[in-house]
Amino acid sequence: MFKIYTKKLIGILSIAFISLALAACGDKETTDETSPKNDNTASEEGATRTLTDAMGNKVEVPTNPKRIIASYLEDNLVALGVKPVAQWSVNDGQSIQGYLQGDLDGIPTIPHDLPFEAVQEMKPDLIIMDSASMVEGGKYAQYNQIAPTYIIGKEVNNDWRDELIQVGKVLGKEDLAQQKLDEYDKKAAQAKATIEEKVGTPSVAAVWLVGGKFFMVSENLSSGAVMYGDLGLKVPDVVKEISQSATGNWSEISLEKLAELDAEHLFLIDSDTATGSAPLSEALWKNIPAVKAGNVYEFSPDESWLYTGTIANEQIINHILESLVK
Repeated sequence: MFKIYTKKLIGILSIAFISLALAACGDKETTDETSPKNDNTASEEGATRTLTDAMGNKVEVPTNPKRIIASYLEDNLVALGVKPVAQWSVNDGQSIQGYLQGDLDGIPTIPHDLPFEAVQEMKPDLIIMDSASMVEGGKYAQYNQIAPTYIIGKEVNNDWRDELIQVGKVLGKEDLAQQKLDEYDKKAAQAKATIEEKVGTPSVAAVWLVGGKFFMVSENLSSGAVMYGDLGLKVPDVVKEISQSATGNWSEISLEKLAELDAEHLFLIDSDTATGSAPLSEALWKNIPAVKAGNVYEFSPDESWLYTGTIANEQIINHILESLVK
């Protein structure tokens, strides 16, 4: 949230590797220092703009990049009408961002950790990195030798709205990025009003079953930010407790603890359907109040619940409306 981490979601990637069931899971001061030469040649092939990224690097960004690598930032690219030359993947391409494949179908995959050789083979003319952690240990200089490399943010989990704006700036699509944010905020506000009118503000939670283990989304990240922040749905006590010690988008939770979940509705992302989803047959699972009430809504890891971005979050809102508003 397979937002995985991302571009960002180191926590979710760790979960996926540990479970061996991979389904995917600062300060953003940026200054545009375009020179008069760039103003005069903006439409010319090979023109560049000098931008300062989140780490203070002066980056000569192509005015019209044609071959972009922006691993785990593909949601932003697609929202802005741009296709990358390669797309984020895990486990030799077995795990990709399924919800984006309508736009990225046929785009070759590249490992999430961006090996230098794999990046070089793609011959990018621009590399956009989600966070400083992706270029630690001298990696930045090596990537920058392949193509101009721009770092979006300092944090592992940067605010998705800031990321979209920053990607828009790098691509010269600031106005479109703001338009997409405005459209999203309008959609979220309308959905929130509809839910309040129809069912009030019920308590909800999202859990992910992968590799026989359960993981709960953090209160303020990934789909948690949509449910609780954008839609104003009630945060269960168990979610608050798990979120206090969370280090990533999704945190492991025992079935015993999950049985204490005081949520009226439960969104389940099931990555274990191929192996039978055995924990869902356990008595503890069946005694969870939302499960007993029949208020469990199941989604596959190929949908958007494990990710974040304007496209992912809009799809999550649609899922929540379809589930709660009968």
